[in-house]
Amino acid sequence: MRDFSSDVSSTTQHTSPKTTRVIGQNLAHLTNGAASVSTLALTNTWALHLMASPDKQLSLAMKAQENWTNWLSYVARGCPDDAAAKPTQPKKDDRRFLHESWSQPPFAAAAQAFLLAEDFADHAATEVPGLGPAESTSMTFLMRQMMDVISPSNFLMTNPEALEEMKATRGHSLVKGSAAFVKDWHKSATREQDTPQSRVGDTVALSEGKVVLRTHLMELIQYAPTTETVHPEPILIVPAWIMKYYILDLSPHNSLVRYLTGQGFTVFMISWRNPHAEDADLGMADYLHQGPLAALNHISATMGAPRIHTAGYCLGGTLLSIAAAHLSRVGDTRLASMTLLAAQTDFTEAGELMLFINESQVAALEDTMGAQGYLDASQMMSAFQMLRSNDLIWSRLVRRYLLGEEDQPMNELMAWNADSTRMPARMHSEYLRHMFLNNDLAAGRYTVDGHTVSLRDIRIPIFGVGTETDHIAPWTSAFKIHTLSHADVTFVLTNGGHNAGVISEPGHAHRHFRIHTTRDSDQTLTPETWMARADMQNGSWWPAWTSWLTARSGKKSEVPAMTGDICDAPGTYVFQT
Repeated sequence: MRDFSSDVSSTTQHTSPKTTRVIGQNLAHLTNGAASVSTLALTNTWALHLMASPDKQLSLAMKAQENWTNWLSYVARGCPDDAAAKPTQPKKDDRRFLHESWSQPPFAAAAQAFLLAEDFADHAATEVPGLGPAESTSMTFLMRQMMDVISPSNFLMTNPEALEEMKATRGHSLVKGSAAFVKDWHKSATREQDTPQSRVGDTVALSEGKVVLRTHLMELIQYAPTTETVHPEPILIVPAWIMKYYILDLSPHNSLVRYLTGQGFTVFMISWRNPHAEDADLGMADYLHQGPLAALNHISATMGAPRIHTAGYCLGGTLLSIAAAHLSRVGDTRLASMTLLAAQTDFTEAGELMLFINESQVAALEDTMGAQGYLDASQMMSAFQMLRSNDLIWSRLVRRYLLGEEDQPMNELMAWNADSTRMPARMHSEYLRHMFLNNDLAAGRYTVDGHTVSLRDIRIPIFGVGTETDHIAPWTSAFKIHTLSHADVTFVLTNGGHNAGVISEPGHAHRHFRIHTTRDSDQTLTPETWMARADMQNGSWWPAWTSWLTARSGKKSEVPAMTGDICDAPGTYVFQT
């Protein structure tokens, strides 16, 4: 097997000797790709620094005494149902103890004891002298994960809601929960996948179009116009390769593709292949050349469009930024603009995902990918779930196994989220090392075709979108494009998360956004300063984006013909499993 940890970008033409790494691969298989060595090293580092910090030990002792005294006082008063009388309160997003039964003894005492223990664990993991910010954050996260396991809400005899449901249903809730547990265990053992109710080409991905170009890694879809005239500049959208493209073409009412064609734009979309083990040696350079660069060449050659708008979503935005920097370096002026949707170009503050990405963890993933030839998206999804384990793991298990509730039917966004793709071993190793570990793109060290590219060479107008509650690409990280490029940047901050904030169609209730344009010649703004200056608006940010695109587009004219006809949209790659 290839030792991906010693690989460099395929553009540098370096090779590495083949090694077996059998022990590492077997260990990675047992831990599902988790770096047990990294976790052990972190806990040892924390423990050693704590042992050498008597002041911190004294602080912890005082904290323990304070929490214990407050809890005893609360219990001695009969656990009064008064917020002011409770020693502590759950965090705003903690919904485990909302049921009224948690306010009555003895369960109120159990809930308060657990919350105080959580508070003590947070105190123990933070502000330990000698422990760096990243280590402190990781240790806090690890402590919280361990505490989540022993929450009283997770156990039948300490969960009043589950006990009441058992009594009300005469035990049928536990029978249903046991049946659900056996079903889930069987699905896990056999790797059986849920069948989503949303079906590609039937209930989602309905916009009419043609596959006009196919490479080994992508199909290029050109969508049929829905207006009598269109702008001369088409739009190329580059989605992330970890998921299927149709999040941007869900139902007709919330399809970004349908909205853009309705505004008089010719839209092209990349649909990525779902790679297999035989694609293990495909790297970032292959995705660049067979993806956006191949698509741009086709569009310009067949449409004769001198200028092309581009948009990249999440990982697709990172790849599009690389393409834009490369094209600028070689003097290619075909790009009219670049839009980055929840996309990062600087990974120094890449959010909570950084908790899972260090040298040890990447090496463990490389062992996993070396054995498989790819990283299955389900292995990456487990990391995303851990970021919100209360909502996405434990709360679901409590509802399903203790309360006997059926899972809610998948909505279209949930069905899309379950329709994941694999990632070739070489590509994902290069992505993690060049972006997350080394931050090569932002630092000006990333190479394309043997030449270093710089984001400072990008001088086309940029439209950036960040979302307020993004756990994957925090908006302050996406905001960094302001200082990395040499361009006028119009930035939008919208409410919602990584996906829901982007799929924010007009008419969607409770939507708002902030928007502000920073010229290349303006003074640099911090995220906090930008927030104060940005204009707050209610509704969807989509109309603001299309107005921005229209202002940078030519006068509408007759609709161009399709640039190819390999097959009808949504194509074939989107159906690959």
